[in-house]
Amino acid sequence: MSLLKDKVVVVTAAAGTGIGFATAKRCMEEGATVFISDYHARRLGEAADRLEGEFGSRPLTLVCDVTNQEHVDGLITGALDAHGRIDVLVNNAGLGGTADVVDMEDAAWHRVIDVTLTATMRCMRAALPSMIANKGGVIVNNSSVLAWRAQKGQAHYAAAKAGVNALTRCAALEVAEHGVRINAVAPSLAMHAFLHKVTTPELLAELEGREAFGRGATPTEIANIIVFLASDLSTYMTGEIVSASSQHP
Repeated sequence: MSLLKDKVVVVTAAAGTGIGFATAKRCMEEGATVFISDYHARRLGEAADRLEGEFGSRPLTLVCDVTNQEHVDGLITGALDAHGRIDVLVNNAGLGGTADVVDMEDAAWHRVIDVTLTATMRCMRAALPSMIANKGGVIVNNSSVLAWRAQKGQAHYAAAKAGVNALTRCAALEVAEHGVRINAVAPSLAMHAFLHKVTTPELLAELEGREAFGRGATPTEIANIIVFLASDLSTYMTGEIVSASSQHP
């Protein structure tokens, strides 16, 4: 539908088979010029190869550790140097894990908070000056329903995602006068290959059974919401957290 025709979209954590890659693909399908980044160089190159094979044009890529401000600044500067502007930033990078609070080590807590929450702020902070100068732009953050839904062993991840929600709402008010919108999508359970590597089949089956539709979302279903929030179909939405699904009673 050309929802993002001629838009420049930057996506973090875009390698692999998850939401980031699905978002880059959907944005290209909607006519966007995409700049993708990831921490994993090989997988990032493979993602660019896949997109080039499907669309005939290869997106620019940059390896980026979102916990490193110099890397983040380099990503934003690289996109601006290559394309002149950033119309949409999708903050997809995040890190999970499982640990009860009684067993939580400081290192595990800080790592999840840094990758999931602080890095989202870093990327926003780096991109916003150019958006404000251009009097427009959109940021879409990847949150989670765990920001408000309790689950054992997820205190660090849930706290980080609750922080993403608060960050989204507050920053949205700060930049609204400049024509910049900031929203977030909160998936419940998005199924992809990496999830199967870090989660037991029994737990995945249990989590899927709790979902309203009896299954997890596909990455593309979440990417569709991100495209909506990035497009002009949502021009009167800012500071909103869009839940992708809900558990049944």
